[in-house]
Amino acid sequence: MTDSALIEAARDFNRFYTNFLGVLNKAYLDTPFTLTDARVLFEIGSHKGISATTLASDLQLDPAYLSRILKRFRAEDLIETKADDSDRRSQIIHVTDKGQLQFQEFGRRSNAQLAERFETLADGEPQSVVGAMQTIRSLLDPKAKSPAPIIRAHRPGDIGWIVQSQAKAYTEEYGWDMRFEGLVAEVAGKFLAHFDPAMEYCWIAERNGISIGSILITNGGDGIAKLRLLYVDKAARGLGLGKTLVNECIRFAKAKGYRQISLWTNDVLHPARAIYVKAGFRLVSEERHRMFGPEENGQTWALDL
Repeated sequence: MTDSALIEAARDFNRFYTNFLGVLNKAYLDTPFTLTDARVLFEIGSHKGISATTLASDLQLDPAYLSRILKRFRAEDLIETKADDSDRRSQIIHVTDKGQLQFQEFGRRSNAQLAERFETLADGEPQSVVGAMQTIRSLLDPKAKSPAPIIRAHRPGDIGWIVQSQAKAYTEEYGWDMRFEGLVAEVAGKFLAHFDPAMEYCWIAERNGISIGSILITNGGDGIAKLRLLYVDKAARGLGLGKTLVNECIRFAKAKGYRQISLWTNDVLHPARAIYVKAGFRLVSEERHRMFGPEENGQTWALDL
């Protein structure tokens, strides 16, 4: 049986979030419409055409209640209906030009409301809020699908995130000490201090505005590119993201005329090593060390291009 304290905590959050969104206000987003009105118009506006039956099912609304809303929308010239070509007994609902403008206005006001709230938060906190929202939906909605990650170039603040995320992850998962954080900070700092955009690159994987992966290519000289700091957050593992990031490095190195890619890793990092092997890297050398506390087996791998 679920702990009653958990139930009460969930109910308390529901009460807070209802007030946060102004759901109970008769005038939603300072408009003459209720939240239900806005949801109905949003669904119609998001589709090129939708039937009343589908609309009632998707929004879980009583058909009679929905019918009254639609009747009012027609009177206000927000929607129009046309015969369904596949079923003449059915009507397909579309927004009018006026309805489209109102639909867009809802979006603008909602965005402004959230932007105003987010601006009161510290750096990184909006991302934490959205991440928590995504977690709630993924756990409670079986039909929820996380959007595919995007891969982009680094921006100000990303290198700091790389140091923080990797130091935290490897300390928790492998028991490495703060000397590892020092090494990551050193590599990342040199990348920024001597960054050559013509021959070097940093890729950041992002989902819902939250960074979930990274990798660097630096110029090692003599035609050798160095693959550095491959990382995939544990919340994003199993998506093939590590392989995608490594492939981006290989593609970039070939395009820039490098003759070889070299990397250093540890044999305890099994998922990363598996990616390197599949990409064609060969083991060049290995040595035991205690650079980060526990005894590890460091390895140098290379890929001839």
